[in-house]
Amino acid sequence: MPTNAQKDYYALLGVKKTATSDDIRKAFRKLARKYHPDVNPGDKKSEEKFKEISEANDILSDEKKRKVYDQLGFYSDQIDPAQAAAYARQQQGGSPPIDFGGFDFSGFQGEGRGFGGGAQQQSNQSGWGGFRDIFSGIFSGGGGQQQRPRGPQPGTDLEYAVNVDFWTAIKGGTARLSIQKQELCPTCHGHAASGGSTTCPECNGSGQVTQMGGRMKFNLQCPRCNGSGKVQVSCVTCHGDGTVTRNEPVEFRIKAGTRDGQRIRLQGRGNAGINGGQAGDLFLTIRMGSHPVFQRDGDDIFLSVPVTVAEASLGAKVEVPTIDGRSQLKIPPGTQSGQKLRMRERGVPSAVREGTRGDQIVTVNVVVPQLHDERSREIMRELAQLHTDDPRKELFNKL
Repeated sequence: MPTNAQKDYYALLGVKKTATSDDIRKAFRKLARKYHPDVNPGDKKSEEKFKEISEANDILSDEKKRKVYDQLGFYSDQIDPAQAAAYARQQQGGSPPIDFGGFDFSGFQGEGRGFGGGAQQQSNQSGWGGFRDIFSGIFSGGGGQQQRPRGPQPGTDLEYAVNVDFWTAIKGGTARLSIQKQELCPTCHGHAASGGSTTCPECNGSGQVTQMGGRMKFNLQCPRCNGSGKVQVSCVTCHGDGTVTRNEPVEFRIKAGTRDGQRIRLQGRGNAGINGGQAGDLFLTIRMGSHPVFQRDGDDIFLSVPVTVAEASLGAKVEVPTIDGRSQLKIPPGTQSGQKLRMRERGVPSAVREGTRGDQIVTVNVVVPQLHDERSREIMRELAQLHTDDPRKELFNKL
């Protein structure tokens, strides 16, 4: 049977065919963080790439699916590993458990090497697709519940968004939330079975099943009991899943300077694995709360500070708030409303670069006084006579 070369899942993840489950898992996580739609909003190419690596990870991280893919070059939910192995042995000249006698291959046009008693196999993609559809369809009818893979199955990762108040993100601290996760079944401890066995209802204990596809007869090892004629009795607590759903409180540390949108990884706090498989991880995305005075952009703090006309005109030192408390800010003479002044290293301590912190950017807002007495108005008139420059002159010069 030719290999479907349309998708090389190993190449998509950048791993060798001998890669372990842990290698595949690490490769997928690295690529997922690069191509995740949340990291690349609106980028269709990254979205397609993320879908491809997710499909590759789904197949290669599952022991059963990977076995089918390695033996056939493609994967179908309707093909059991035992059936794929049987077909692989047929191609290698071993004892053929599948009887192709009487099947008419004349509908597969094109040139190719001999297959199954002189029948020709089409070498182009469309012919192979037709044969694959028939092969997959043979295993779709009448099949019972498939046998759970016996090897360790790793748990899946979880991801939650966490709302953190402004000061906790700035100064650091602890946060709490409640998550829903899959935990090992307390009754079967993840083995999905109660320990007893019963006659397989699929093959009635014979270990073999016969299936027909048109004029094609398949004598196969029973996919449900793997040819043993016995199946394990499912655990009454988890109904054969090996895990149960539970709510769990989680407390975690927020590092000082944590930014909005930053992700925190809690290793092994995701869904439980089964049959000794490693638990998944818990990823927490931080959503930082706002503040009525301070605005944060990265590690910089922004705020507006009102000053009087005299302070802006003559210059002054004014007291302004910072995230560390009150501090003095020098207002240069002639400062205009809307002008920005920088207070170096008065911003947020960096959670990424140890020992550094951002700046505080102060926008000056000149407050014009309300004149309620004649003396004040008289002084303002005298000031206007001394300064006759038209502030709108440059505006009209630009027209």
